Amino acid sequence: AFAVSVVSEGAEDETELPVLQKSEKSRTISKRGRELKGIVFVIQSQSNSFHSKRAEDLKRDILKQAVDLGKELPTVLLIHQINRHEGAWTILPLMKDFSVTYGRNSSWIFFCEEDTRIQVIKLLETLRRFDKSKEWFLGKALYDEESTIIHHYAFAENPTVFKFPDFAAGWALSIPLVNKLAKKLNSEPLKSDFTIDLKHEIALYIWQKGEGPHLTSVPEFCTDDVNSYKADHCATTFSNFLPLCGEPVNKEDVFVAVKTCQKFHGDRIPVVKQTWEREAALIEYYSDYADISIPTIDLGIPNTDRGHCGKTFAILERFLNHTSPRTPWLVVVDDDTLISIFRLRKLLSCYDPNEPVFLGERYGYGLGTGGYSYITGGGGMVFSRTAVQKLLASKCRCYSMDAPDDMVLGMCFSGLGIPITHSPLFHQARPMDYPKDYLSHQIPVSFHKHWNIDPVKVYFTWLAPNSEESHNGKKVGYNREDL
Repeated sequence: AFAVSVVSEGAEDETELPVLQKSEKSRTISKRGRELKGIVFVIQSQSNSFHSKRAEDLKRDILKQAVDLGKELPTVLLIHQINRHEGAWTILPLMKDFSVTYGRNSSWIFFCEEDTRIQVIKLLETLRRFDKSKEWFLGKALYDEESTIIHHYAFAENPTVFKFPDFAAGWALSIPLVNKLAKKLNSEPLKSDFTIDLKHEIALYIWQKGEGPHLTSVPEFCTDDVNSYKADHCATTFSNFLPLCGEPVNKEDVFVAVKTCQKFHGDRIPVVKQTWEREAALIEYYSDYADISIPTIDLGIPNTDRGHCGKTFAILERFLNHTSPRTPWLVVVDDDTLISIFRLRKLLSCYDPNEPVFLGERYGYGLGTGGYSYITGGGGMVFSRTAVQKLLASKCRCYSMDAPDDMVLGMCFSGLGIPITHSPLFHQARPMDYPKDYLSHQIPVSFHKHWNIDPVKVYFTWLAPNSEESHNGKKVGYNREDL
């Protein structure tokens, strides 16, 4: 204040003003540093080499921004390195550890995906608006436009009332809320059931049937592309629509196995032939009946009304023993899966087939009590030949022919210490079962089910190769109908 008054009165020594500005700047940097040290960044990373590198790159970027702001550095955690929990990716099992480790000296736990981009200064400014001593659940709000099987038809009368966070934009919990959740989890352990859509299930758990906080929508948490004009106000942006890490893998590098049965030969197989079959160089249809008009191959496994474990393991054996050892990738899909092999070839350019890769949409079973993760079959299951070799070399097999194949595979790979690899671009359900805003920052690889839709129309609207589709993985515009 003294320096300002001297300068304003025209004193001869004006060197005081820069000194004052310097001290103010120093105080600002110090304050930002303290605030930043109070944030624990948690990146939803995976152990696969492609994903772990992306997560490490994001960690470095956060810490570099922090260094530019001052000496105080935040904590940055990578989920896949917290390996005491098979279900670390489901977040809630970690709350007790977060509370014990950070419950006294931190203000926020901020969660993000490996492709979330963070402007640290803007994030600090955004979080500053919220009283860190209160219970806050912050994020970009998504909601169901109609009730959906993915969420067990929750809020069927009006599903739009319940908001859940888009993880791609990042989301935050204040430490008082983390401590409250940890306390609840201590007294009431998580039930051993399915994890299907984590963002919705976490929001439901926090909400506690109205006794806990709702998600507070934060406009600065964004999924706009970092280069978009809309991103100027954003603390977070999202950069990944469809990864491409060089040339797409060759058509001949992907073997496609379609699971079908005689009763669906007449209605489902024609849809495959009208849509994505032409994208596949190597494709076989496996059935309980040999039909030369398709043609289908009878594996000698009777069709079952429940799971198809016997059929899937027979497909894996056939891939290993009857296809060229130079074919590195196997894709197993249902006859009502709609998939873009064209986009899958781009995606697979990012993965090393010499690693045991088991890729698709991740679900979990009993992860609160030491269960396992698995790739849900309807969206498509992608295997590297290396993964199939390791699986079949083990003695892990179906406990019954009609066991759920995807869950048994998850159990087997978990037992082998081979983590599954999640991609949000595979979908177990139809486009209409997901919020439009969630799909808007994806170039999807698959959808599943023909129920109450025109599957051919869905394919050509959402999945068909588009002449405008970029070759660098950036988002493209689609004239999508409400499907």
